[in-house]
Amino acid sequence: VQVVESGGDLVQPGDSLTLSCVASGITLDYYKIGWFRQAPGKEREGVSCMPIDAATYYADSVKGRFTMSRDNAKNTMYLHMSTLKPEDTAVYYCATDYPQRPSTVVAGSCLFHTWGQGTQVTVSS
Repeated sequence: VQVVESGGDLVQPGDSLTLSCVASGITLDYYKIGWFRQAPGKEREGVSCMPIDAATYYADSVKGRFTMSRDNAKNTMYLHMSTLKPEDTAVYYCATDYPQRPSTVVAGSCLFHTWGQGTQVTVSS
């Protein structure tokens, strides 16, 4: 089972950016999916959680600016980020609740146990 993030970049404040995550070995629409991030020297922060049959959760810090989507045909999820701020600078990880790792990251009702290597997003002028 593997999830691979891509799309991270250096952008300016106010810019938009979309991250992608392709999964292999699992079918994403059978699992809760989402994103979390980790900034230098800070704890992991759950950014979003898309349950199978409930509304998507967003952290207060990104609500109204970030949205996530999925393309089941491509077994891919996305994180659409707009009005980016310097405090959004972090490594972003896509994740699922597939039980791969003993550790967990929480985002809303999601308990993530599978995630990738991450993709760096830097917001700076």
